[in-house]
Parts: sequence; structure tokens; C-alpha cells
Amino acid sequence: MDSQIHTTGSFETTSDITVAESSSLTDEQYRKKMQRRKEVQDQRVAQASPEKGLVIVNTGNGKGKTTAALGMVLRSLGHGYKVAIIQFIKGAWEPAEKQVFSLWPDQLEFHAMGEGFTWETQDRDRDIEKAIAAWQKGLEYIRNPDFKLVLLDEINIAIKLGYLRVEEVLAGLEHKPAANHVILTGRSAPTALIERADLVTEMTLIKHPFRDQGVKAQPGIEY
Repeated sequence: MDSQIHTTGSFETTSDITVAESSSLTDEQYRKKMQRRKEVQDQRVAQASPEKGLVIVNTGNGKGKTTAALGMVLRSLGHGYKVAIIQFIKGAWEPAEKQVFSLWPDQLEFHAMGEGFTWETQDRDRDIEKAIAAWQKGLEYIRNPDFKLVLLDEINIAIKLGYLRVEEVLAGLEHKPAANHVILTGRSAPTALIERADLVTEMTLIKHPFRDQGVKAQPGIEY
């Protein structure tokens, strides 16, 4: 199975080394092969830029887009950075996560700006109004150099539904300080946003307990 080695933010694939090839090497051959790989990797790391603020997109139909973004939020909090989370579409933040993030009251700003999924609200005009308000709030934090990371949760859905114009979002991202990061989550990220982003991850749905087995959302997994 293909795997990846991550070193100080860079990566290289090891798919060119098959299980059969690895097992056929002597210990000395394997050591020399890994030494050469280490030399190449060390050179890549030495030549890499020391820091760059990233535009990050988590999209796709699979589960885990927001969860992955929250992992970055936790890392940033652990480094002492200030973080802002703006929640589009969804309603109030799930109690378990809100309780955890309350441990960082001086570092984290959270705003649940949506009122629920579109099939729950059933009011397009109000949904648009809330999405625009959420974007304006997010833009405040994007422009603020004190906030190292801004998470715009489910903004891709707001763009897809026509509540926000992708051109307006792209223009807003240009106000981001050079060293700060912005994460945009939600399925169906528009092509223009993907092209602008520095890091794009697509979550692929293979199996889901609700779709395949009729299992409801569970604490600790979905909320």
C-alpha cells in the first residue's frame, strides 16, 4: 500500500518501493537506499520556504472536512496562536466541541452564524442574509493580522447555493496577511477557489453508516 513520509511540512511518496522489493534487499542495501532517500529529502527541506500563509480547502463528499480543519485549529491553539472560527449554514456549534474550545477563551473566537441546513430553514432570503453576515464577520478576522488562522466552515456550500459569489470570496482572501492561514470547508468547492488555494484535500465517500446502514449521528463521531 502506498504511504507518505512527512518531514517538517514536506512529503515524499514511498510508493516506488514495493513490499516485494523491500523484502528482497539485504539490511545493508536497505540502509543505503534509505540513506540516499534521506539525503534527497533533507535537500528538499533545506530549499523549502521557511513560512507562507496558506489558503486551504477541504472539500469532497466524504466525511471529515471540518474535523480535519479542527485538527489545524488545535495545533494553532497549541502554539499559542489566535484563531477565529466562522460557521456557515449549520446552526449552533455542537456542545462537545464547544466545551473543548472553551478552554482557550483568550485565543479562540467562535461565531455560529448559520441557522441550520437549507432543508431545515426553508427561507432562502434569510439564508442569504445570514451567509453574507457570516462572510463579513470572517473578512474582519481575515484582515486582522493578530489571527493566525481563520476557519470558514461550510463556506463552500454557501458559494455553491449562490448565497455568496466566489469572486467576492477570492477578493477577500487577497486581504489576508502574508503569514496567516485561512481554511475553507464544505463539499463542491468551486474550481476558481481550488485554483487559488495552496493546499486542497478532497474527502472521498466510500462507505457511510447513515447511508449504508441507517445509523444516526453519534456523540464523539459526528458531534
